[in-house]
Amino acid sequence: MAEILNPLTAPLPAEVPLSDAPLVRVIGQVRFPPVLSLEKREFIAPFQEAIRSTYPVLRPEQTQGIVLGPQGVAPGPKQIAWRFSDVDGGWRVSVTPEFVAIETTSYTSRGDFLKRLRFVLDAFAEHVEPALVLRLGVRYIDRVTGDALADISKLVRQEVLGIVALPFSENARHSLTETILALPESKEQLLARWGKVAAGATVDPNAIEPIAEPSWVLDVDMFCNEEHPFVPDEIVNTARRFAERLYTVFRWAVTDDFLRRYGGKP
Repeated sequence: MAEILNPLTAPLPAEVPLSDAPLVRVIGQVRFPPVLSLEKREFIAPFQEAIRSTYPVLRPEQTQGIVLGPQGVAPGPKQIAWRFSDVDGGWRVSVTPEFVAIETTSYTSRGDFLKRLRFVLDAFAEHVEPALVLRLGVRYIDRVTGDALADISKLVRQEVLGIVALPFSENARHSLTETILALPESKEQLLARWGKVAAGATVDPNAIEPIAEPSWVLDVDMFCNEEHPFVPDEIVNTARRFAERLYTVFRWAVTDDFLRRYGGKP
């Protein structure tokens, strides 16, 4: 495999399917100007009917809203979140007055994920009719556990090992690196987190569930806060480009030993 020198500009590498991938969650989220009617059951009902054959389980939740301001993200008023999922619970669609999202713990391929995103966005555009996209984000989270954690120095490149590469790494309970990267000649950004997470801990309870053993996490999130019309075709095309760039970053971060460890053939 040719070495990827700069994952922000390198061409998309050939995909290596992993039969036992440590991918624990994939999320696609679209934020829009608040639609307060989405708090009402009668307003969300047509959207539910449009997706109910695929996501038949509905579990409403009260969540903490957020406010996007000059100083960044701040807590906002509590709001309802409509959670639609498939029967097995591996796929979930979330709707609040400020965003629509799809997430999965049962990811199989980029194509399948984007197809499902398109299905949700088409229904949302038809029945909710948001005018604008305020933010689009795509996020992939991998988690290394068990015997593989002891071999982490062989599974990821030296630049992302951090304290794990040091002789006293076994004494480190938690060590996380977080970097925000601006894509060249673009308003898009990429948030990369990687490092060791202690047993029972998490860096994001909404996306990374605590587990009873230590782990090493690679969490990459590409997003853009530029406003543009809510057009499902355009959103999905951008999400595809984000997913491809995130895969390039993933392939930069891991070694061929990682790919083989999880069932790939580099």
